Amino acid sequence: MTDTPVTVAFDGDLALVTVDNPPVNALRQAVRVGLVNAVKAVEESPAKAAVLLCAGRTFIAGADIREFDMGPLLPHLTDVVGTIEMCSKPWIAAIHGTALGGGLEVALGCHYRVASPSAKMGLPEVHLGILPGAGGTQRLPRIVGAEAAVEMITTGAPVSAAKAKAMGLLAAVVEGDLTEGAKAFARSVMDAPPPRIDRAPARPAPTEAEWGAMRKAVEKAAKGQMSPVGCFDAIREAFRLDLDKGLEAERAGFMILKNSDQSKALRHAFFAERAVAKPKAIEGASPRAIARVAVVGGGLMGSGIATSLLQAGIPVTMIETSDEAAAAGVGRVEANLASAVKRGIIGEEAKAKLMGMLTPASDYSAAAGADLAIEAVFEEMEVKQKVFAALDAAMGVEAILATNTSYLNPDEIAKGLRNPARVIGLHFFSPAHVMKLVEIVQAKETSAEVLATGFDLAKKMRKVGVLSGVCDGFIGNRMLSAYRRVCDYMMEDMRAIEPIDAAMRAFGLPMGPFQLMDLAGLQIGWATRKRLAPTRDPKVRYVTVADAICEAGRFGQKTGAGWYRYEDGRTPISDPWVLDVIGKAAEAAGREKRSFTADEIQRRAMAAMINEGAKILDEGIAARPLDIDMVKLFGYGFPRWRGGPMMHADLVGCDQVLADMEAVAADDPGSWVVSPLLRKVAKNGGFGKLNG
Repeated sequence: MTDTPVTVAFDGDLALVTVDNPPVNALRQAVRVGLVNAVKAVEESPAKAAVLLCAGRTFIAGADIREFDMGPLLPHLTDVVGTIEMCSKPWIAAIHGTALGGGLEVALGCHYRVASPSAKMGLPEVHLGILPGAGGTQRLPRIVGAEAAVEMITTGAPVSAAKAKAMGLLAAVVEGDLTEGAKAFARSVMDAPPPRIDRAPARPAPTEAEWGAMRKAVEKAAKGQMSPVGCFDAIREAFRLDLDKGLEAERAGFMILKNSDQSKALRHAFFAERAVAKPKAIEGASPRAIARVAVVGGGLMGSGIATSLLQAGIPVTMIETSDEAAAAGVGRVEANLASAVKRGIIGEEAKAKLMGMLTPASDYSAAAGADLAIEAVFEEMEVKQKVFAALDAAMGVEAILATNTSYLNPDEIAKGLRNPARVIGLHFFSPAHVMKLVEIVQAKETSAEVLATGFDLAKKMRKVGVLSGVCDGFIGNRMLSAYRRVCDYMMEDMRAIEPIDAAMRAFGLPMGPFQLMDLAGLQIGWATRKRLAPTRDPKVRYVTVADAICEAGRFGQKTGAGWYRYEDGRTPISDPWVLDVIGKAAEAAGREKRSFTADEIQRRAMAAMINEGAKILDEGIAARPLDIDMVKLFGYGFPRWRGGPMMHADLVGCDQVLADMEAVAADDPGSWVVSPLLRKVAKNGGFGKLNG
C-alpha cells in the first residue's frame, strides 16, 4: 500500500489520474485526499481533460469498510465526487474489473464513463445494510431512469458493460487496450464543455401507481431487511428534490441505516466471512495439491459433491456399488450441470468438458492414485467404516480420507486405519453443488496440513469452510437439534405447528422448523433418535410426535406427507391427522395446553439455539462465535441481516437471551442446562469479544 495512492501524469493535452491502492483500490482516506488534489492539479494544468485510471486488476471496488466505525475522516466521499463533477475540464472514468459502491459513485461524478467489455458496475451497499451515500441514489436515476436504478440499487446486483451501455450508464465500451481507448475518447470530447447531470428533480417520473407497485415488489423481496426499502425511498427523492437537497436526504437516510442493528449485523457477516477461512489451527500449514478426487456414492449428496468438484476444475472418480448405480450417479451429475447451463452459469461446451473429467467406477481400486477420497454414503456407522476400510486398502497411506457424515464421529468411522492424521470430516450441505457451507471437521489426529487442504479445497469450490471439532451433529446440526427440541416442546404445548413455522418465517428464516424437516426428509432425524435412544436421559422431556409421523411412513415432501400434506409435492397443507397425533401425545405426557405469541416463539427458539452455541464454544467445538454465525448463515438460511445467532445475541442483549433461556429451562426442569458461558457473556459485554 503506497502513501501516495493517487498520481497525476500528463500525455500531451491529457491528464492521466491513476489510483493505485491494492488490492482493490478501496477509497480509504488517502485515496480521497489524492483525488481532491488531483482535481486541483488538473484545473491548474494546461491539460484539456482527465482520464481516471486504476492500477491492478480492478477499478475502484468500493469504500474502505474498516472506516465505517471510525470518526469522520475528511474529505467525505460525497464531497470528492462533487469536486470531480464541478471540474471545468471533462473527466473520463476508464473502468476495468469492477466499479462497485463508492467506486461507481466516483465514476458517476465523472462526466463520461467508458469500460472494457468484461467490466461490471454496481452499487452493492444494500448488502451491508446501508444505501449508497455519495450520490448513487441521486445521480444514477438521473442517468438511467427510475426502474433501472431501483433494480440496481435495491438488489445490489452488478450489471455488465453491455447492459450499462444500453441503459446509458456508459458512453462507450472499449475493445482492445482500455487506456488507449479512453484517451482517444477523451480527445474526442475535450474541446466541449463538460456535461453535468441536471440538478433539477429527475425526469421522467413514474406515476404514483408505478411507484407503489415498485415499492411493494422491493418490500416483498427484502423479507424484513430494511436497507432495500431505504434505498428505494432515497431513489424516489431524486424525483422530488433537486440534486443538492436529494444529496442531503440521501446522507440522512445513509446515517439512519448505518447506525441500525441490521447494518451492524451485515458488516459483521462481511468481515466474519473473510475471517472464518483463517482459523489458528492452520496457521503456518501449507495445503496439499489435489489433482484428483474419488467420491464414494452417486446419490443426491455424492453427485452434488462431484458436480461442485468438477466445476472447480478437479477431475472426479465416482465409485458406486455397481455399474448401473455408477451410471445413475453420472446421470445426476449431468442433470446438475444441465441446470447450470440453463441458468447461464456455464455453456454446453464447458458442460461437455466437465463431464469428460468424470470417471464412473464400481470398484474401490479406481480410487488408487487419488489425492483425496470423500465418502457420501448412507448415515450408518458400519456402512461408513466399511467404505473407509476399502479406501484405506486401495489408496496410498498419505491420501486424505474424508467423511461427509452429518452426525457420526469421524474417529470411529476411521478406527483401525493406517495414518489417522490424514482423516478429516468434510460435511457438505444439500444440494452440495448449490449450498456454500462446508463444515471442516478436525478429528482427533487430523494434521494441520490436512486441515489446510480442506480449507483450500473449499475455497476452490467457492464454498465457505468452517472449522468444527467432533461432537454429535458438529456445529450446525447440534444447534439445529436444540432449536428443533424447543420448537417440539412449544408444538406439544400449543397443540399446533403452523404458528411456530409462521413466527420463524417472520423472524427471517426461509421456512419454519416443521416445513424444514419435511423438505430435508424425516428419516435421518428418526435414525439419529433411534441411535441415541439407549443413551437418552430419562429426565429430559421427549416428544414422541415425530416418531409417530415416521412410523406412519410419512417422511416429508418426497413421500407426499410429513408434518404437512403435499398434494402438489411442494405446498404444505395443514393435516388434521397430525394435529390429532400432537393432541394425543400431549395428553399422554400430561401437558397443559398453553399459547405463545410470535415474539415469544422467536425468543424461546433463539435462546435455545444461542445457549447451545455457547456450550459449543465452551467445549471448544467452535473456536469463535463468528464460526458459529457463518455455519448458520451459509448452511441453514439464518437471515444475514441478523448476523448469525451469536451476533443476534449481542444485538438484542445477552442478558435478555439469558432471561429467555432461563424461562425455557424453568418450564421443563431437567431438560435444559443453561450454559455458564452464556451467563458470563451476559455480564461481560457479549460474544463479540471472543472473536479476537
